[in-house]
Amino acid sequence: MLHVDLDQFIAAVEVLRRPELEGLPVIVGGRGDPTERAVVSTASYEARAFGVGSGMPLRIAARKAPDAVILPVDHDAYTEASVAVMSTLRAQPGATVQVLGWDEAFVGVDVDDPEASARAMQRAVLDRTRLHCSVGIGDTLVRAKIATGFGKPQGVFRLTAENWLEVMGHRPTIELWGVGSKVSKRLGTLGIATVAELAAAELEPLIAEFGPRMGAWYRELGRGEGGSVVDDSERVARGHSRETTYQHDLVEAAEVEAALRVLAEAVLDDVAAEGRPVMRLTLKVRYAPFLTKTFSRKVPTTADREEVLAHVRRFAADRIEPARPIRLLGLRAEMEMPDDARESETPTRGGW
Repeated sequence: MLHVDLDQFIAAVEVLRRPELEGLPVIVGGRGDPTERAVVSTASYEARAFGVGSGMPLRIAARKAPDAVILPVDHDAYTEASVAVMSTLRAQPGATVQVLGWDEAFVGVDVDDPEASARAMQRAVLDRTRLHCSVGIGDTLVRAKIATGFGKPQGVFRLTAENWLEVMGHRPTIELWGVGSKVSKRLGTLGIATVAELAAAELEPLIAEFGPRMGAWYRELGRGEGGSVVDDSERVARGHSRETTYQHDLVEAAEVEAALRVLAEAVLDDVAAEGRPVMRLTLKVRYAPFLTKTFSRKVPTTADREEVLAHVRRFAADRIEPARPIRLLGLRAEMEMPDDARESETPTRGGW
């Protein structure tokens, strides 16, 4: 199986639209105005050389790369480019394509020379879209995904059971797909710092720390194991989320309540289109100047809109610190999954 990942996708799309930006540091985020509150969606490799990265406040990015060209996010343009890329991948002989997002997908192929197939896909995508991509080759989804990072930019890399520990064993656990800073710190309290240590870890301490399902899964992840089937069936959303960065801090309780109501109404409109009840809420709060906290709570399963809104109000009252200035609020509602949905999704680092 192959993992295809577009190189600096959003920035690359913008450079195609503005060829004069080729070779310049380009930052895309918000409305393109670093005086406003927004974060970097992506940065070109030239901008990354200055230390600019995705998720960084736009004003800090502008300070790090003062000569960078800062552009607003254009979702329609990226969607159009993504559709062209994915249709190109689906047109490859015998390819099964599982889309992960705008700029990445798993591709299952039955071939004797996966490197040749990977190069053929790179050429096809470049010819059709003028966009470059990197390709990871693996015998599991996790290994294919991680392999792509070693191939960037515009390269191909193979990562299988044969070279997994040689390549990954000495690396910190945070470099595993699906392990963020919080999980890596918790693993550290168990004396597990590297991928090799996680692969060889006793199961009982992991289960005690993370529970029977996740404890076993993290050890499996340390071994690079897991799913090995590319599934092109239509993805069923587990949840819907919205978030808003406010140009002026929310301080008064009435302001916070009104902002949460707007977010919740938007999320519930998305949920209503799915026709499935809500079972969990996740609240994201970013206090000024830039401290982010995320809370999750299981709620009684319900499709009643007013009942969900009441849960949101109670959740916020329990978790949001009164009178502390807020610069961002986010809300996610997870739904009950249908019986015929994909059994699991390979996790991604980040997100909420």
